[in-house]
Amino acid sequence: MIVTVTGPSASGKTTWCRRHFPQSTVTERRPPDPPADPDPAAQAAFWCGTYERRWSEALDLEQRTGLAVCDDDPMKLHYVWSLYRIGEASLDAWRAEVAAVRDAVAGGSLGFADLVLVSLPSPAELRRRRAADTTRGRRNFELHLRLAGPLREWYSALATVSPGRVHWVPPSDGLPPEPLRPRPDRYSPALLDAVVALVS
Repeated sequence: MIVTVTGPSASGKTTWCRRHFPQSTVTERRPPDPPADPDPAAQAAFWCGTYERRWSEALDLEQRTGLAVCDDDPMKLHYVWSLYRIGEASLDAWRAEVAAVRDAVAGGSLGFADLVLVSLPSPAELRRRRAADTTRGRRNFELHLRLAGPLREWYSALATVSPGRVHWVPPSDGLPPEPLRPRPDRYSPALLDAVVALVS
């Protein structure tokens, strides 16, 4: 089973993963710098490639242990959509990344996590946590605060088209109690199309 924990910067993703699943976490690493080519297709190919590599890590860990918990969603399509939603990315960038991700899903090199835990503390709480954590610089923190609303919209759409997949508060004692298993629609372009249709 593949689980992802997502939310804005300082929402507690890494802390939750380390507390509950230190041996089963796929950490989020800073990717290499994107290509200088500003062409939306080139940028989309780069970012989709980073998503595919993290998904591959999750699959490897799942195969070895039965469970992979991802510190943030390997399919990070919500990020460019959120940037577009607040006017920080172009429509062409959004469309190019949708196309790249859809091809990857259809080809089986990128998929939907079986369970998504979304952490969305208030802006005041996020600022408090950021101030309390002196170990991390948290680049672009204010930008990420602005992305919290669109992120909620994105995962609300996923929750609508895939009931039971999204939980809005990561449980304080680990995973939710209901039966958890891999879903058959991990690699469903139709599922992606349904999410995109709801947010478009």
